[in-house]
Parts: sequence; C-alpha cells; structure tokens
Amino acid sequence: MNADLSSERITLTRSAGRFGRFGEAVSSAWRKRWVKVLAVLLALPILGYFALWAIFARDLPSAESLLNYEPALPTYVRDVSGQPVQTFARERRVQLTYEEYPQQLIDAFTSAEDRTFFSHPGVDIPGIITAMFTNLTSDGRPVGASTITQQVAKNLLLTNEVTYTRKIRELFLARRIESTLTKEQILELYLNQIFLGRNAYGVQAAARAYFNKDVDELTLPEVAYLAVLPKAPSNYDPVRHPERAVERRNWVLGEMARNGRITAAQRDAAMREPLGTVRGGQEAVSNVGGYFMEEIRRQLIERFGATADPEHPNSVYAGGLWVRSSYDPRMQQAAEEALRDGLVRYERGRGWRDPGLSVDLSGDWRSQLAAAQFGAGYPNWRAAVVLSKSGDSAEIGFADGRTGTLPANLASMPRRGTGEPAFSALRPGAIVAVEQEGSAWALRSIPEISGAIVAEEVGTGRVLAMQGGFDSRLSDFNRATQAQRQPGSTFKPIVYAAALDGGMTPASIIIDGPFCVNQGRPGQYCFRNFSGGYAGPQTMRWGLEQSRNLMTVRAANQVGMDRVIRTSRQLGVGDYSRTPYLPISLGAGDTTALRLTNAYAILANQGRAVTPTVIDYVQDRRGQVIWRADTRPCEGCNAADWNGRPMPRPPLRTRQVIDAMTAYQVVHMLEGVVQRGTATILRDLDRPLFGKTGTTSGPTNVWFVGGSQQVVAGVYMGFDRPRPMGGYAQGGTLAAPIFRQFARQAFEGMPVIPFRAPQGIRMVPIDRRSGRRAFGLWPGTDPRAAVIWEAFKPESEPRRTATREDIDRGARREAARQNAVRTDRRDSDFLQSQGGIY
Repeated sequence: MNADLSSERITLTRSAGRFGRFGEAVSSAWRKRWVKVLAVLLALPILGYFALWAIFARDLPSAESLLNYEPALPTYVRDVSGQPVQTFARERRVQLTYEEYPQQLIDAFTSAEDRTFFSHPGVDIPGIITAMFTNLTSDGRPVGASTITQQVAKNLLLTNEVTYTRKIRELFLARRIESTLTKEQILELYLNQIFLGRNAYGVQAAARAYFNKDVDELTLPEVAYLAVLPKAPSNYDPVRHPERAVERRNWVLGEMARNGRITAAQRDAAMREPLGTVRGGQEAVSNVGGYFMEEIRRQLIERFGATADPEHPNSVYAGGLWVRSSYDPRMQQAAEEALRDGLVRYERGRGWRDPGLSVDLSGDWRSQLAAAQFGAGYPNWRAAVVLSKSGDSAEIGFADGRTGTLPANLASMPRRGTGEPAFSALRPGAIVAVEQEGSAWALRSIPEISGAIVAEEVGTGRVLAMQGGFDSRLSDFNRATQAQRQPGSTFKPIVYAAALDGGMTPASIIIDGPFCVNQGRPGQYCFRNFSGGYAGPQTMRWGLEQSRNLMTVRAANQVGMDRVIRTSRQLGVGDYSRTPYLPISLGAGDTTALRLTNAYAILANQGRAVTPTVIDYVQDRRGQVIWRADTRPCEGCNAADWNGRPMPRPPLRTRQVIDAMTAYQVVHMLEGVVQRGTATILRDLDRPLFGKTGTTSGPTNVWFVGGSQQVVAGVYMGFDRPRPMGGYAQGGTLAAPIFRQFARQAFEGMPVIPFRAPQGIRMVPIDRRSGRRAFGLWPGTDPRAAVIWEAFKPESEPRRTATREDIDRGARREAARQNAVRTDRRDSDFLQSQGGIY
C-alpha cells in the first residue's frame, strides 16, 4: 500500500477566472500579425494628437482669459452739463451685450459666416476636410473653413498670419473656448470685436459708420450688408465697389432664406432695396476737438497712458474711460469767436497771406487735403485746393470731393508784401481758405498773428473755455498753457498786492516822478511812464488805474523786490527769485495766460488758492471713479437719503495764499481800471468787473486779464516768434475788445453779483485824487466822481480829511490834466522810440 501511495503524483492548478481568460485571449490575439497592425493604426491618431498638442498648443492662452476679456474701448469726454462731446479712440467701438443685438442681425451673421454655429463643437470638420483638399490641389492662398469660434480665437488670442501652424493652434484654442464659454458669449465677443471697415470695430460702430443708425434700427437688407464685411471690408466698399457689395449682400439674403431665417418674399423684397449707406456716419458724440480737448487728452495720457499695458489698464485709447470735464460749450464758442475775430481785425487791411501749403494733384488730392495741417478756423470757412486756373476764375476742390468756383473778383485783395492781386498768386495745388458767397467762393486770409484766451471759474478753478490759437489744425501748440510770454502791466496788481501787505493802502501817496537805478555799470537806468511825463504825488489807486510805470517801480522798490517775488510765487504767476530786478515789477518775467488768469481768480476768491483744472473726475469702464480733481472730504454727500438736516457740503478751500483783505483791495482798485482807467471799453457791460490791460516791449504782446465775481478770463495777442506788432498796438485797444466780445456772450444770463468784501474790510469815502477822507460828501454813481468808496484794513484809513473846497479844487486840476494829456505824446510814440514799457 505504501508502495502504491509513493508512486501516485497529485497536481494542483488555480482557475484563471474571467480576467485570466481575457488576458489569455488578448495574448493569443496579439500573436496575430493583423492585430498588431490594427493597434498601431489606432494608436497613430492618438499619438499624433498629443504630438500636435505638444508642438503647437502647449503654450496657447487659456480660454478662461476670455471670461475677463475687455475689448479696447474709446474714452468719452463729457462737458460741464454731462453731455458727451469728444471721444479718443484708435478703434471705433461700442460694446453691447448679446441681448442687445436683434435676432435678425444674428441670423444674418451666422448665415454668412457659420450656419451651423449653434450646433458644431467649435470646428467644422466637413468644412476643414474640403478646405484641406482645396489647398492640396491649389497653389494659391490657403483657404480656410473657420467657424465663428475659430475667428474669435484668431482675433482675440492669436495673430493674423496665414499659415498651417496658426490654423492648427486655432483649432485647439477653438475647442478650449467651446468648453469654457456658451454660444451666446462667443457670439457676443465676435460681434463686438470684428473689424468691418471705416475704422469700425464691432457691429454697433459699423451700423453708425455705414447707415448712421443703431443696431436695433437696421432693416433686413442693412443687416445683410453688414454681414458681408467680416471677410474683406474693402472688397465690398459701397462707394468703390457698389455692384460687388449688392451682389454679396443678396447672397447673404439667399443664405438666410435657405436656412429658414427669412421667407422667400422677405428675401426678394430685400434684394430690390438699394444699399442705402451714407458716406460718413455721424457719431453719437459731436467730437468738438480743439485746444481744450487736446489739453484733456495730454493730461489723460500723462496720468493713465496712451495704450493698454499692465501698468496702464485704464489707458486713453483702450480703457473705455468716462471723463467729466469743465468744458462749457457756450463759453467755448464765445471764446473761439472772440479770439478769431480779434486776430482777423488786427490783420485786416494787411493783405492776403499765402499759407504756403500745397498738394500733389496727380495723386489722391482729397486725402492729401484732409491730412494737411491746415484749419480754416471759422465754421463757415473751408479748406480748399486750387485744381485749375484759367482766365478770371479758378476751380477749387474740397476734401469731400466736391468742387466750386473762385472768381477773380472775390480774390482781389493784394497779396501781402506785394502789390499784385491775391488771385494772380494762386497756383494749382495750393491750399487756401475760402468762404461761400452766393454760388461762388471768396478767398480768405488766415492770420499770421496768434494768441490765446482762457476762462476760469473763480470759486473752483475749473477752466470753462480755452482757445490756444486761431485753429488747432494749424498748430497744436496751445498758447494758453504753453506759450511763455511777458505779462507787461497785467503784472502790476501783484506788485500792489505786495505793497498792501507791506503796510501801504490804496490811498497811499506815491510819487509819479523820475526814478533811476544803478545797474552796476557806468551810468544809470531811468524808468519812464508808458506815455511819458510825470504826474507828481498820486494815490496808489490812481497809479494802478492809469498803469503808471514810475509809481509801480517806486512801490516795488519801497516794499522790496523779495516781497514782490514772493507774492508772485504764492499766486502762481512765476518764480523770479533768480532775477530779482525792478523790471520784473513791470512784467518782464515770462508766464502763461493760464497761470496769470489763475492768479486773478485767486484775487477774486479773496486770496484763497484755486488750481486750474480741465477734468473734474475720471471713471473706468465700470463707472468707478478712479481720479478726481476735488479731493475734499464730504461727510454724508453719498447718503442714500436725506436725513432732514442741512445738506452736506465739502469744506471750503481754506488754504490762504495771500491775505483776504489785501486781495479784495486789489480787486476793488482793479474795478477802477474798468470804470475810469485803461479798460473803460468794458464799462458798458453793465456788471461789476475788474481787470488790467498790459502791453509789453516792442510792443510784442498785448493783454487783458479780468472778469466778474464768478468768472475770470485772460487774453493775449502776439506773434509766435515775437516781433513788434506796430506802435498802435495796446492792451486796451486790441486785447480788451476780445474780452468784451467774449463776456457779452458768455456772461449773458449770469447773475450780476458784486465783489464780496471779506470780514474786517472798512469802506470809507475818500477824495479820489488826494486820498484824504471825505466828510460831508457822499460817493456818487458817476465813475469819475470826486468822492468814492475805498477799501481799507482796520485802523489803516486816512487820518487827514478833505473839505469840499479841496475836493472841488482837485477836480478842476484833474480836468486840466486830462486836457494836457490829450496834447501829450501818444503811447505808441513812446513805444516806437523806447522799444518797450521800461
């Protein structure tokens, strides 16, 4: 038995089960050659996909970035009342939401560009196969089968290069976009981003550019035309290729009908319609342009940058900023007209001045004329180019392609510097300014002289109007903010403010007599009055009203030039500490029209500081305020509702630049300049005004700065390269009339408010001539009354008194002096002989 057991062998095996049998089957199948071949064939596409991804798509931007995508939007500028008046844009675009696009427009674009958009996964496989076959069998430009999703990927995240590499990257990115965004979000991006010609990016901008309508006002044939533009806007331009445009529009209408988006009747009716496009659609914003808007643009670029980058997300040309400005359209128009009229008046009778610009008539003269640095100024003056000249007329052309006739009798003024008629100097290709007279056009002359005017709100410093020359298209050099000019006698109020701070009063007696200084070399320099002669002892008021140089220099010398220079610096006129010489007191230091106007605004604001600003605040594209000029705190100003208490207000601008009583005394004396001094031309405006005229060496500049309790304005005239303007040129005869014309228009309807005296000022009746206190006489309303109200600081009024006989005697002497002045030398004689105000 043991022998039998020992010879018996027992074998144990484990059942393979279900997985074991599968493995055996795979192993068995793998031994077959055809299985290996099939597996390799199946693996190749997968490996190829990963290889393509590693080569082309690994560094693609994420589709999630589209969720936060912000297209480049223009900056909008609003005026003082909140109306949009200007845009700054390199891409004209208006961003809309998907819901704001009408369904018919969506149907037109999807029918023309991607009829299966709402059903495909981001790529059109049949279209790609067809395009690949076409490209393999053709040597021309590669064609594509881009879906709207692929176009979004290309336009927003890729480049426009026409290569297979870019196409492969586009396919990968389109799939990412489809997995991240909804179809509506993709289409919204597309309709807001695409370029459709005429500098229009997005459908809303194109609707304005081609039809002068908003998208919700477009008709069926109009939306069909816009849908043909994404491929190549220039190929279907309605002006250059109208037949091609109509043919392609009708194709879109046919596609819409084939896709069931419109009926056959709608298609046929729309096909019969003309294109109906306009030559140049009007923007919702008027785009006033000019020096004021250019100053805003410069300040915005300085603060926020021009183009978008990580450091400037709120850039001017892409950030979609909303800017609230201090621009007052009515005042700006008044300023422009007044300055232009003043410049033209000065040059009237001097003959026609050739601008010296021309275009090449053998080329596209319309585009050259439109791009020329030439502006005609007045709205009814136009820039034109001489196309031909024969006999007694010339044919002229305009930038819009229209033509007209310029007869010789409407160009008969002499050419400047010669005796020949201006018509004989016209040549084909010359750019000229013309104005329509009846059915013909008359030649006009652009002034060579220039200047500036700026108006500022007294209480806030907000600049309400600014004109820096005849026309900003002639030169973007803003003479209101950039031109450094000698202010002449308009600087004298700063001298007298320093004198008042130094203990003098408006009734202080100053000698109007010879005054000489040692200049550190052999001989002395003796100052003279503008009109020559001497008046003897006179009050400070009289010296300022009559703009007496000798009295001003003597006052500056008495209180010290260091005090005068300090006052000038405090008022922001200029820092002349390096040249502390007496001629500075007569306006020999350079300043700008804006700085000098702001100094007068501070005087009218009782010596409280104001800073000239053209921007009130800036909002980003979401409406958040990101910068404001007025940073004063205002507790409760943003409350949701009124709590029944007094309305919250920000605190006053309390930084006192100069003493409030000093400021008022200067303003009160400058009212006398208008009433009986060098600016009496303004007296008929019938409102309290103050101001000062100025005329500088040569004379090369003429000035007037002044205004009311609410608004102050500054005007100057002069050549850009300073040279004498002629002996007759004076601030009272050239600059003051410009202010007068401006004020008559700008101040219309403005409340008549007297200048407010600060606490502590004492109004005392005095004899205007002697400066002594008057008893028994009451100041009259006549500007030349012998007794006037004078402003004094406490305990500074005159102690001496003037009797009725003294006052009558002084009035007789003044009348005699006035008669003598009429026979004295004219100011122009002095300027011609002395070459200046000194």
